[in-house]
Amino acid sequence: MVTKTEPESSDFDRDTALKAFDDTKAGVKGLVDAGIAKIPPIFLHSRPNAASVQSTPGHTESELPVIPTVDLQGVDGDPNLRRRVIWQVNDACRRWGFFQVINHGIPTTLLNKMMEGLKGFHELETEVKKGFYTRDYSKTLTYNCNFDFYQSPAVNWRDTVS
Repeated sequence: MVTKTEPESSDFDRDTALKAFDDTKAGVKGLVDAGIAKIPPIFLHSRPNAASVQSTPGHTESELPVIPTVDLQGVDGDPNLRRRVIWQVNDACRRWGFFQVINHGIPTTLLNKMMEGLKGFHELETEVKKGFYTRDYSKTLTYNCNFDFYQSPAVNWRDTVS
């Protein structure tokens, strides 16, 4: 996350800036490829109020929390294990917003090929990627910057292929 270090000028029009960025259809990678020297204001997050920041329940500030891990080993054959895994996913989503899955049965070679394909897509020429840039999620393949681009208070520094 990029933290805002100076206030936006009073003449900054966020809606215009969002539309102008989105209309480039180049995404964050397009900014990087263009050699930007300063992160655009739409990507700057406000500093959190220290009083509102809470430590993870059950952890002291000096301990690093552990990302929840969901183990799918044997989930097909044991209804009790399946219920427990469903509860773990539910809990991880509510408390963390994400989790790691192990023993899912997807071969590492396939996962590596998927990562190579995604990297290959992001390395394509911008003009090629522009053909896939859309906010129409009914399309088979979408490429854009943030699914909640126009709704979130600050845009995340990422491009997404779905």
